[in-house]
Amino acid sequence: MLQKRIDDHISISRESLREAQDRFHQHLKRVGLKQTEQRDTILLTFLETHEHLSTEQLHQLVRKRDPRIGFTTVYRTLKLLAECGLASEVAFHDGIARYEHQHNRRSHHHMVCTDCGGSVEFFSPEVDRLEQEIGRKHHYETTRHTFQIYGVCEDCRRKTSRRIV
Repeated sequence: MLQKRIDDHISISRESLREAQDRFHQHLKRVGLKQTEQRDTILLTFLETHEHLSTEQLHQLVRKRDPRIGFTTVYRTLKLLAECGLASEVAFHDGIARYEHQHNRRSHHHMVCTDCGGSVEFFSPEVDRLEQEIGRKHHYETTRHTFQIYGVCEDCRRKTSRRIV
């Protein structure tokens, strides 16, 4: 999937990593699961990425660090990361579940091309304000939201116009 990003480079500080690990470990304890080296490897690999990753893509990255880690372990760990708020699932028009990390990230939104599947992230204070306003109106304390706009990107429109000529 072609992907353009606002934040081309995400690096995670040791302090931020410790924060994320603590949050993850607390969640594991809360749900009665053990902290393992494999889960920590998956967490670190995931937090170092700056893409919307499918389980398969993350599994490929994780196996470079530890070839013993199986697909099912990555799948289950991603679900745990989503449960504790370190990841969120995003689904674009192709139906493949992808995950992006949410640790210390600003709220952002996606524009998705329905032709090529490319995506662009953008920030919108207006949408963020609207989230808060709607929350107040319905007596909710909002924690996050998802917002995606679908359309056809400039490159795909150009390709289409060339075919018509």
